[in-house]
Amino acid sequence: MLVSKEIIIGGKTLSIETGRYAKQANGAVMVRYGDTQVLVTACASEEAKPDLDYFPLQVEYREKSSAAGKFPGGFFKREGKPTEKEVLSARLIDRPIRPLFPDTYRNETQVIALVFSYDGENDPDVLGAIGASAALAISDIPFDGPIAQVRVGRINGELILNPTHLQLGESDIELVVAGTADSIMMVEGEAKEVGEDVMLAALKFAHAEIVKIVQLQNELVTACGKTKREVVSAEVNTELIAEVKTLATEKLKNIVSSILAKEERSKANKELNSEVKTALSEKYPDQEKAIGTIMHDLEKDIMRGRILTEGLRLDGRNTTQIRPITVELGVLTRTHSSALFTRGETQSLSTLTLGTKNDEQIIDGLLMEHTKRFLLHYNFPPFSVGEVGRMTGVGRREIGHGNLAERSLKNMIPSEEKFPYTIRLISDILESNGSSSMATVCAGSLALMDGGVPVKSAVAGIAMGLIKEDDKFAILSDILGNEDHLGDMDFKVAGTAEGITALQMDIKIQGISFEIMEKALAQAKDGRLHILGIMNEAISQPRESISHYAPSLITIKVETDQIGLIIGPGGKTIQGMQRLFGVEIHISDDGSVNIASPNKESATKCKDHIKAMTATPEVGEIYDGLVTKIMDFGAFVEILPGKEGLLHISQIDTKRVNKVTDYLKEGDRVKVKLLKVENGKFSLSRKELLTASEGAQEEVKS
Repeated sequence: MLVSKEIIIGGKTLSIETGRYAKQANGAVMVRYGDTQVLVTACASEEAKPDLDYFPLQVEYREKSSAAGKFPGGFFKREGKPTEKEVLSARLIDRPIRPLFPDTYRNETQVIALVFSYDGENDPDVLGAIGASAALAISDIPFDGPIAQVRVGRINGELILNPTHLQLGESDIELVVAGTADSIMMVEGEAKEVGEDVMLAALKFAHAEIVKIVQLQNELVTACGKTKREVVSAEVNTELIAEVKTLATEKLKNIVSSILAKEERSKANKELNSEVKTALSEKYPDQEKAIGTIMHDLEKDIMRGRILTEGLRLDGRNTTQIRPITVELGVLTRTHSSALFTRGETQSLSTLTLGTKNDEQIIDGLLMEHTKRFLLHYNFPPFSVGEVGRMTGVGRREIGHGNLAERSLKNMIPSEEKFPYTIRLISDILESNGSSSMATVCAGSLALMDGGVPVKSAVAGIAMGLIKEDDKFAILSDILGNEDHLGDMDFKVAGTAEGITALQMDIKIQGISFEIMEKALAQAKDGRLHILGIMNEAISQPRESISHYAPSLITIKVETDQIGLIIGPGGKTIQGMQRLFGVEIHISDDGSVNIASPNKESATKCKDHIKAMTATPEVGEIYDGLVTKIMDFGAFVEILPGKEGLLHISQIDTKRVNKVTDYLKEGDRVKVKLLKVENGKFSLSRKELLTASEGAQEEVKS
């Protein structure tokens, strides 16, 4: 049965259609906004996997080049592995829907979003999330939705729903917000140092539109929704739970209230788990996994209860305290700069590399091909949490964390005109116990300053947590790994002393109120300012110069009609200069010439050479020329790079000259005066200089 529902959102029609495509999936919808169309399917296996201790959800998002009327780049001319944009878009879909499946649901579930049409204006990522919710909602898959997702911008103080790519270029915020009809589920975005009040207003603006899209999906469910499968709840052995509590409660309370390092806490919990399992092994054989689950839930309840009643956390801090922070700069000897930022048991070693225009990353996607000059890469090796693991490719989590840190810092990066370098930051997480992405923001900001990058301001980041039971809640500043795992929210906020530059929120419960959001933002600001104070004690302004190991980069501007002159036929001239001076030259279409070299002297010589090449010879000026060719009627002399004039035989000397070779040979340097320019040809004279130099020398222009 073909069913379609539509609504006007942000001045454009949003439509959701089902019954035409992919009818063998449990649920499938085509979402259209403008001329962008995304097909989203939801499928789930018939049999559950009860032995799993996690929900096996897989979300895939793919953009087809044909959607924008393009061919894929590369040799094979077909789509390959997911791009960073596709990975990040899949995460935007996964994060808000994951908490809305039943706790005991263990059927393998897969959501696939395929972009089939792209109009160049409306980003398909938020449509993928709406489609995922709609496909799940109309299917028989258990799902406590729907949710909706929108993008928010702000231009000249006015909030805009689902701004186009052009509008985002003018906007001072970009937020992707997902939520149910009752509350916010996920936030992801960046800003140009805006206040907490602006962010809260943007979230409320987004939620008002989310409610409308959720209602549209409810109408679709009413029209064609399937009956949901029954989810079999796990059997609860009340007697076993009671015995575990009797054996473990007091000892767990002691562990929770003790101030222990991460490894010590883990060891104490393992020993207690082993002790309880051994004590109950005879009475409850083959129940080790169930006992482990009960112990985990008991620890969670004790930790959360202590925070809500006493305001004390696992490491003894109150809810607003930040862990001890240390900052060390220049710890690596040959990098262009480095910073080691340690907060509690989380540590980021960030390094800065400065490169040339040729080092920019080329981005090939649905949009027109473009380049990127600021890159931040985040690595999370297994030793950072004391584990053994495979060192394979970069995972989705690493891409997501790196993107968040990059967005936190990118609006502080100076313009290419002011600082023409390509900039790469690498954050290697050496220890992790809570919010390594925010440690990356802090370490990255410090490395930029230590490397002499003239950033606008220092940026710090902090992760906030939440413990909520009924109407009682506590917001936690600078959360530990366990507080993230056992808590209800992970809310990361990065910014300067002036305002927010990026934020990301994920929750594990079904939404939070704006009251909690407002308090979390205010508490995050206090924490951010505290961290910035410590960072500023280490370095408060960018260094005055870059590292002597970084390439020397000089930029000059030439007329656009001179670009061909610098390049030369088949690139011969520019390649010759690169070999002669040992430099790398990049020319932009606007006439900007970037000259890079390992040493400044070579770059300066090349700059002077290009200036001479592009200079316009002036009549009456004197030049130190190079004889390039001897003819019977005179000699050709190069007065500027690539510019030759004729020194006629009659202009060589004050006396009569019978043979040019009596005075000149190829390779000689000779001072000449430019007499006239006719039809682009230069007439030179040596004779005039000899006449004028009787007892005097005229200044030579080189």
